[in-house]
Amino acid sequence: MKPVQPDEALAVIVGSKPLPRTELTKKLWDYIKKNGLQDKKVKTQINSDEKLKPVVGGKKSVSMFELTKLVSEHLVK
Repeated sequence: MKPVQPDEALAVIVGSKPLPRTELTKKLWDYIKKNGLQDKKVKTQINSDEKLKPVVGGKKSVSMFELTKLVSEHLVK
């Protein structure tokens, strides 16, 4: 896959180097799991912390489906 470039907000979580989208997604989920951001009751909801908030538009919580769309907005074209 063609590497994508994360912007500054996303780079805080996944690093600043261009990487394939599959690897970017893996790093994002590693971060979510490591920091316990997946909601305990509603597993499809992701709760934001201070690093993730700028990526999800300042929202406290987003669905994992919405997360994909929001992350796409943080890729440098």
